[in-house]
Amino acid sequence: MEKIQIRIGWSGDNYSCIADNPVLNGIIVVTNKTLEGLKKDFQESLQFHIEGCMQSGDKLPEWLSDDNCELDYIMETSALLHSLDGILTRSAIARVSGINEKQLGHYASGIRNPRPKKRQQIIDGIHRISRELSLVV
Repeated sequence: MEKIQIRIGWSGDNYSCIADNPVLNGIIVVTNKTLEGLKKDFQESLQFHIEGCMQSGDKLPEWLSDDNCELDYIMETSALLHSLDGILTRSAIARVSGINEKQLGHYASGIRNPRPKKRQQIIDGIHRISRELSLVV
């Protein structure tokens, strides 16, 4: 099954996503207040885009026009940290990741973007918390 990569970020007070793949014959951009709403809106926008391309006679790969693709959502660090608001505190993430809470705030706001190694530290810390929570009986 073919994949379409969608990058999710955080901008102002909204999640935003973009799919920029040559097979789409265009770019799809969506924003929404919630992550669930963003994914739903993106799927609807993708379907609308595909229908419009087909009506215009644009050539699309069969797998795309048959809706036989997988959407691969990739979250930027800003979106990842905001998606955990109300679930995990940045203080907890700072403790397990070893990254200063203020620096996490810069990553969440988009003021700074972490290097790949720092991003992986954040993800590893979140996974550590998840493993520890899964042991609670």
